[in-house]
Amino acid sequence: MANAVIDAPARPLAGAARVTAAQRAAFVLALSTASRAIHVRDLLMDRIPRLPVQPSGVTLTPHIIASGRSRLDAVFAAPSATTLGTVLICHGIGEIIAQWLPIQQLLAARGVASLVFDYSGYGRSTGRPTPAQLEQDALAAFTHLRGLAPGPISLLGFSLGTGIAAAILHQVPVHRLVLCAAFTSFRAAARRVGIPPFLDPLVPPVWSSESALRAFNQPVLIVHSTRDRLFPVAMAEQLANWCGERARLHVVHGLRHNEPFYKAPASYWDPIAEFLTASHPQIPA
Repeated sequence: MANAVIDAPARPLAGAARVTAAQRAAFVLALSTASRAIHVRDLLMDRIPRLPVQPSGVTLTPHIIASGRSRLDAVFAAPSATTLGTVLICHGIGEIIAQWLPIQQLLAARGVASLVFDYSGYGRSTGRPTPAQLEQDALAAFTHLRGLAPGPISLLGFSLGTGIAAAILHQVPVHRLVLCAAFTSFRAAARRVGIPPFLDPLVPPVWSSESALRAFNQPVLIVHSTRDRLFPVAMAEQLANWCGERARLHVVHGLRHNEPFYKAPASYWDPIAEFLTASHPQIPA
């Protein structure tokens, strides 16, 4: 399996433009600390699978993606049979690409090719995870994927990745959008994880998804679980309201926030695969 490096052109990043130096420093510290703590926990709990040489039913290729000064680690998974859809996955705060391999295999078995990448400062990716850099990482990965898979590219965000995905909607031609375990804004998410109100000045005013979702004119699938104690279902309902008639909300019962990728249940991922591959996804009128 050969590595590939493709330089993506830099684009203006409107979503992170208002971040102060203090907010940027606090963001990098908080994100780095949280992601490493979750990674250590997952290592101890044996939640990080090893990448097989070549799993059955899917062709895996590792890639290195240039994102400004960062070099991003990524894995592209293509179905051995016909590809019916292609998606870029923006993962959550505490994950690395190896943890998404079961999801990539599940999607490939249903005809969906996928690219998962690690943000700057995650896994083997270089750089620092500032808000602007994370947006640039997603843009670079989207550009890279367009070179690997001709045809429409959809976008899937999980948890932290939902804010990043929404932030780049106006900058790339997204075919369809999937938001999993999503939040309405980064500041709202910070409150949910316990950041007290007096620290609000250090929380960057980024990734408030309302304007981006209202302007997005393609089909949207929002997937949330009733047992998500981090972000309530009410947040998913608000996101669906912002999308209007273009969105469908799919509520799954019995899964905690991270369990959709820890356990890879078909009840969660089958509707997503169907949405990504359908000729005309069923969206309420």
